Amino acid sequence: MIPLRDSQPSHAFPVVTALLVFVNVLVFLHEFSLDEYSLNLFLADYAMIPAQFQISGLFTSMFLHGGWMHLIGNMWFLWIFGDNVEDILGRAKYLLFYIASGVAASLAHLFSNPNSELPSVGASGAIAGVMGAYMLKFPHSRIVTLIPILIFFTTVDIPAWIMLIYWFVIQIFSGIGDFSGRAGAETGGVAWFAHVGGFLAGMFLVSILRTHDRYRRRPDYYW
Repeated sequence: MIPLRDSQPSHAFPVVTALLVFVNVLVFLHEFSLDEYSLNLFLADYAMIPAQFQISGLFTSMFLHGGWMHLIGNMWFLWIFGDNVEDILGRAKYLLFYIASGVAASLAHLFSNPNSELPSVGASGAIAGVMGAYMLKFPHSRIVTLIPILIFFTTVDIPAWIMLIYWFVIQIFSGIGDFSGRAGAETGGVAWFAHVGGFLAGMFLVSILRTHDRYRRRPDYYW
């Protein structure tokens, strides 16, 4: 399922979300310009490698990506869900929320794969936090979703809470399946539990952070 747009309007241009997209694209273009040797050195310095843990990697790894599709997918989800979360938190608080969700996601990956030598990169953990916050604050928003049926595609309006809980459950079962299929071998793939950790962190953080009064009074604001 690919979300195309949501029904929840934002009432200001999402400056921080746009800036985050810009920074992620800029960093990826730098990665893309490096030769293989230089890229490996760059990842060793800035990715999050559990077995070679550095605190700085908790922050820098969320701005790195492993390929064009990885980048585009993450930025698309951020753009769809981030504007509304930025809207209710305000720009400065939203930026701190985003970074905190990303750090929580990296810590979840660290605790679930403490001996991994593989570099972990990507904004998906932080974006999972945004999705968790969106589900909690806008559960009745409708997500226009592209769904493949055999060789055809159709669009369906799905309530946000259904789509995002479905996504979250998939992350949990995929992470469990990855562990059971690993059989002691270290292989590359998706950091599923980073997504789980980020999602839960986003739900927790948005529930304790104060939102703007004008948005709490807004009739189209969903609690």
